[in-house]
Amino acid sequence: MSASPFSSLSDAHQRLQALVGAWRGEEEVAATQWTDAGAATSEVLAEAQFGGLFVMQRYRQRRDGTVSFGAHNVFGFDQQNGLVTMHQFDSMGFVPMSPATGTWKGDELVLERSSPRGAACVTYGFDGADTYRMRLQFKPTGSDAWQDMVSGLYRRVSPSTINGF
Repeated sequence: MSASPFSSLSDAHQRLQALVGAWRGEEEVAATQWTDAGAATSEVLAEAQFGGLFVMQRYRQRRDGTVSFGAHNVFGFDQQNGLVTMHQFDSMGFVPMSPATGTWKGDELVLERSSPRGAACVTYGFDGADTYRMRLQFKPTGSDAWQDMVSGLYRRVSPSTINGF
């Protein structure tokens, strides 16, 4: 039996590999200043890069058969500070001032990021190797209340079923 190609990675880098794969999601989108409430589907394709030091994730959300949102996320681990990082570039066009950062809490990865618009918190909860849940919340500047934005359940699929990335 051969060793995993990621066996030389730190435990923190190895945990990021849970994101790797092709996924389909069913999502609930909350009404926000940017969109109306409703159901959405999504496709996520995540690949290990640079020997597993980073995970590049491509995300595409569809509503009513049309792509409504897209993002490229780069996950890494900041060894010096002991934090998971996520740089996000998306179809809304806001340039991130800094990455989202966070830690694993059991089987959940919780990341937060602040900007002049407010704070965002995204949680990835792994139900096993082939299923995860994601919840994105936003707290506008000047508010103490977190607002749900998107939540979804994602299941692993064959990469060949995801087209157009």
